[in-house]
Amino acid sequence: MAHVLRLPPGERLTDLETWTGANGVNGVLHMKGSLYDQDHFTGTPFAGFVLKPLTHSAEEALGVAWTFSTLLLVAVLGAVVARALPGPVPRRSALLAAPVAISLLMVSLPVRNTLTTGQTSIIPVLLVLLGCFVVRGERGSGALIGVGAALQPTVLLFVPLLWLTGRRRAAVSTTATFAAATALTWALMPHDSWTYWVHHVAGAGLGARPDGLANQSLHGALLRFGLEGPLEIAVFLVLAAAVVVLGLRRAVRYAHDGQLLLAVALTGCAAVAVSPTAWQHQLLWVLLAMVGRVGTKARDRLVWPALVVLVMTLPGAVLLPNMGLLHPVRDNVPLLTALLAACVVPFLPRASEHFRAPVPTTYARSAPARWARVPLLPFWRRVLSRPNLLLELLVIRVGYSAYSHIRLEATAGRETAEAHGRTVVSIERALHIDIEHWANHTIQHAKWLLSFFNFYYETFHFIIPLTILGVLYVRRPADYRWARSALGFATLLGLLGFWFFPLAPPRLMPGMGFIDTVHGPQDLANPDYGAMTQVTNQYAAMPSLHFGWSLWCGVVIVVVAPKLWMKALGLLHPLFTVCAIITTANHWVLDALGGAAVVGAGFALVYVLAGPRGVQRPGLPAPRAATWGGSAMPAGRRGSGSGASK
Repeated sequence: MAHVLRLPPGERLTDLETWTGANGVNGVLHMKGSLYDQDHFTGTPFAGFVLKPLTHSAEEALGVAWTFSTLLLVAVLGAVVARALPGPVPRRSALLAAPVAISLLMVSLPVRNTLTTGQTSIIPVLLVLLGCFVVRGERGSGALIGVGAALQPTVLLFVPLLWLTGRRRAAVSTTATFAAATALTWALMPHDSWTYWVHHVAGAGLGARPDGLANQSLHGALLRFGLEGPLEIAVFLVLAAAVVVLGLRRAVRYAHDGQLLLAVALTGCAAVAVSPTAWQHQLLWVLLAMVGRVGTKARDRLVWPALVVLVMTLPGAVLLPNMGLLHPVRDNVPLLTALLAACVVPFLPRASEHFRAPVPTTYARSAPARWARVPLLPFWRRVLSRPNLLLELLVIRVGYSAYSHIRLEATAGRETAEAHGRTVVSIERALHIDIEHWANHTIQHAKWLLSFFNFYYETFHFIIPLTILGVLYVRRPADYRWARSALGFATLLGLLGFWFFPLAPPRLMPGMGFIDTVHGPQDLANPDYGAMTQVTNQYAAMPSLHFGWSLWCGVVIVVVAPKLWMKALGLLHPLFTVCAIITTANHWVLDALGGAAVVGAGFALVYVLAGPRGVQRPGLPAPRAATWGGSAMPAGRRGSGSGASK
């Protein structure tokens, strides 16, 4: 609420201000002509008829009352969703259901967009849920859903759901209420009704361009793919009919199974897909689809809700990399999620033996600790099987996007970064390790070696770590979890270094004579020098994750590789990387030491939180300890348990 209300007047409640007008003038709802003359109002004539009496209250206190009323609606919506979960619900889950539901709704893109623009799209969703789960009589519930349909016509898709699930009075009441509200508005506002229902084909031609990325419907996607005219309309009608039939069949089946909330969510997802326009604030149905249970194994149970939450809280650019091949998917992620929910995802029926009790994950017993005096905090248990691939890819992608964003923001300005650079130079001179200038100028005489280090610096930073993670995931799943966690901790610690100690690399230190061999000459007199300044934080030098990640690669290869020559080959990567970052003037020697420190801390944290790397297979007795000088030496010391985790 503080974020929304602190936005400048031109950036908050933009749709509400367009409707009401600044200081009560020039707003759509104040105009005596048509609601659709200015093409700003996209709601139904009934919505305009209902909102006009509320115009004055919406203007008061700069929208504070409107904003807090929206917050209240979100809280009620979350409470209704928590009440509608298919039972039986454990006591702990019942206590947490409402706070979790409200929190997820608040951070979702549809609610955030609704709060920022001042839209009313939460109201139809709430009316449907109240009609399905709170109001007892079928006529009353149908009346609420009918009002929701009068505000948002795609809600009419719930009429066949009600009819096919045996609530025929509610279906009739919904239709009658919608018809009465529309007819009343037509009698009072005939010109606006004709404009909306006939001229704009139920509002399809209102608002922003339908081929924009904001329109997450099948119609918008087909327009973005280049289809136009009668062909696009024909393809859209065929696809929409297929989605409606398949989505409603699935919704009816889950409603008969006792999962009415899931049935409502699937119907809403189908409505999102077949609507001519589905703007961001109208996609709340997709978030509700996370209540469905998918997967018979415990390790797979979180994949679907995690996917839905990520899609509904993060933009597509964060979920998928900026690759041309992935643009059709990235631009239509909410639509694809709605289609998956309505037509594809195999939600478990309540009759399934795995609905309440999925196949449990098998945990391994940790090998005895090598350093018995180190106090361990078994925060998580070790697992021999590999994690779910889709969930793992989502976590890695979102984690790296967050890392890139924080890294870009972690800067304190040029003067601070250069001051820290001079401090680093002083420390290195005191330690007699200031070899950067000598290495940078010496390499200029060996052009082939310079080209090799430039290529190595730009190419292998991501390729080798991702390759190692891929091989471990396929061949050594237990080691994959151990190595991935260590890399994640090291990267988080690196972010702390970027944030608290912004540091100019040698190539950006004025007056020191370094040559930028990778990026080319830099105009150090210009505060915005270099094209890279626009896309990355060039002062994120301490610690050097270029060297840190390469050292992680070397350590992992040395630990898990079965052959001596493989271990030796693995050590070449950190060796070449440290030579590359020094000779190309991209890092100081102390940066490399900092990278080694965070990697060491990452492995140490994994050891403290999860125990030693070695594990015992379930059902096998604990290995006997060998003696060393009269004292027991833990068996984990012999080979570090590599054979046990194959």
